[in-house]
Amino acid sequence: MVRFIWGNGKTERQSMPKTGARFMWLMVFFDLPVKTPVERRNATRFRKFLLRDGYCMMQYSVYARLCNGQERVDKHLGRLEGRLPSRGSIRALQITDRQYKRMKLLLGNENDEKNGPDSPKNKANQLFLF
Repeated sequence: MVRFIWGNGKTERQSMPKTGARFMWLMVFFDLPVKTPVERRNATRFRKFLLRDGYCMMQYSVYARLCNGQERVDKHLGRLEGRLPSRGSIRALQITDRQYKRMKLLLGNENDEKNGPDSPKNKANQLFLF
């Protein structure tokens, strides 16, 4: 179950629609306060939880995880709900593997491309099995 907060301030709990068993990406976007030492510690714990749970960092505050089917997505959404910090904003987006493959990486500087997450130097550290 996921708690949705609509623009009018109303909240609603519902599960994401069930689909057949296929690869899905669960993307997490968050904005957590980091002004006090306690807030920084909570934000760090949340980021470490995401990494331990199999998410990979795409950008600062944007993490993604590949799931095999809707049941796994629901399982990880439940884990995410159990680790919500007391303050801040967290969003979860579920997309298909096909939609994820259509993502474009737009870089503004040639130096960024050489040192970015998709550079040959950094690709050797990642292993994806499908």
